[in-house]
Amino acid sequence: MNESFDVIIVGGGPGGLCAGMYSARANLKTVLLEKLIPGGEIVNTAWVEDYPGFELIGGPELAKKMEDHARKFGLEIRTENVTEIYSDGNEKVVKTDENTYRAKAVILATGGSPNKLGIPGELEYAGKGVSYCALCDGAFFKGEVIAVIGGGDAAVEEGTFLTKFGSKIHLIHRRDSFRAQKIIQDRAFSNPKVEVIWNTLAQEIVGNSNKVSGVKLKNVQTGEMKTLPVGAVFIFIGFVPNSHIIRDKINKDKLGYIITNDRMETGVPGLYAIGDVRSQLCKQVTNAVGDATTAAVAAQKYIDALKIEPAPASSSKG
Repeated sequence: MNESFDVIIVGGGPGGLCAGMYSARANLKTVLLEKLIPGGEIVNTAWVEDYPGFELIGGPELAKKMEDHARKFGLEIRTENVTEIYSDGNEKVVKTDENTYRAKAVILATGGSPNKLGIPGELEYAGKGVSYCALCDGAFFKGEVIAVIGGGDAAVEEGTFLTKFGSKIHLIHRRDSFRAQKIIQDRAFSNPKVEVIWNTLAQEIVGNSNKVSGVKLKNVQTGEMKTLPVGAVFIFIGFVPNSHIIRDKINKDKLGYIITNDRMETGVPGLYAIGDVRSQLCKQVTNAVGDATTAAVAAQKYIDALKIEPAPASSSKG
């Protein structure tokens, strides 16, 4: 297959679905390519309480509402894994495991993936006390004892942020010093709610069927094992943006996030990046849909400009 579209959206999270809604609503021939199911990370989020208009809504329910809304305007969604995107003249070529597509514009909404510990209980209790986003989920654990795993900027900074909610924050790190910037460490060390557990690895996350109750720990120096009672485990050991499928030369920051301008343009004409794959301050659903709105409108204007034929050169005699 070598099918052509006005706009191809890669990634079916909130940003991708919002971009698809705006693009399809503008009567542009649009397809969204998603390797799994529409919704992205919020499908794995038990509750969302920071999306305007919904005081509390299940992540899967919010994702379905977004999908249905986009489909209402004619967005086509296909389940395909995109492997490569590159420019060919004024067109973009999008290759998947099954097909090759062409489009005038591509909106990249591929997000990224938090690194996992890979220990027992981590996947089982995801959304039930295991989280990778303090801003998203911290408020659910008011008054709880919370474990934070990691030693970089994100772990120490987010651990300090969680003191707004938790009664006690245990920062657990496998080494005897943090990699985080000194100013971030100083804030954590000066907070009476923060306790650091050095030279320790998480071995297993335990609980009942509905909620985390503790994390099993191993001291890497002594081999001592113990179970730390906690109500939540926040894991910050890195996040990898899914920006590797772009073959064109684009600007990225040192962590691999795509750098855009305020129109979500990547520097490659007709290629836009939104949401968690883009270099920005925070990763929230509201960020993603805001980016998506801007990118979809910008893509529409870009496509309209392509349709404008240059006026013939005038000639004069005299």
